Amino acid sequence: MNKVKGSSWHILLIIICLVLLLPVVFMVSNSFKTLQDSYHSMLQIIPLHPTFSNYSTLGKQVDLLRLIWNTFFMATLVTLGKIVTGLLAAYAFKYFTFKGKKWLYFIFVSTIFVPFTVVMIPNYLVISKANLLNSALGVALPQLCDATGIMLFLKAMDKIPSSLIEAVHIDGIPSYKILKDIVVPILRPSIISIGAIFFINSWNEYVWPTLILKDKSSFTLPLALQNYISSEGGTNFPLAMALSTIMIIVPLLIYLIFQRYILNSISSSGLK
Repeated sequence: MNKVKGSSWHILLIIICLVLLLPVVFMVSNSFKTLQDSYHSMLQIIPLHPTFSNYSTLGKQVDLLRLIWNTFFMATLVTLGKIVTGLLAAYAFKYFTFKGKKWLYFIFVSTIFVPFTVVMIPNYLVISKANLLNSALGVALPQLCDATGIMLFLKAMDKIPSSLIEAVHIDGIPSYKILKDIVVPILRPSIISIGAIFFINSWNEYVWPTLILKDKSSFTLPLALQNYISSEGGTNFPLAMALSTIMIIVPLLIYLIFQRYILNSISSSGLK
């Protein structure tokens, strides 16, 4: 009975996975179709006349290397900022004792529930006054600290015995060396997984870069995709699907490489 029940759950999960994969398969399939086939046989998985012309045409119309570099640089900058600030803040909340620590942590965590639309205009005004429009730094600066990252790193530090840190403190080793030589090596799997999540989220970000990046030479891939669809009026469907396919390659590779770390981090933190 248990085996039948277990098999039923596996079949259900396989069906759910296939349903979730359908949009990706649909996107990749149509990226290899001609314009005529994409309208006449849009839902057909295997293209009738497969072609790479969409990718070659896209390479001529769009500076793909610049778009990929802009997106990669911006996502890397945000990811590194969140990791550094998250580790430092989590270490302070975990091992330092100071007045108002609980209230300060509560304030940090409460920022998770503040809608982005509330801080969007103030952040834009600050970036504009600082002359950082049309730059990766302008996109990254308001995102260099993340309350979710602090919570995840704090949860990961629970695995480190407090007695170990206390013993090292007694030996007179400064905090920055403890963080660099003890905490970071122990938390390396968590740092990799959390960093991968940050990178994927930053890679796919659209709303905030839309406000900051106005020059096409500074566009990221999500902005270029929307701009391309708008300029084409949505008529050249296969080209849009080709650009979308290119856009998911890097996040997909990162997820496949660090999948084990990401799943372990999510399951151990209890966050979705």
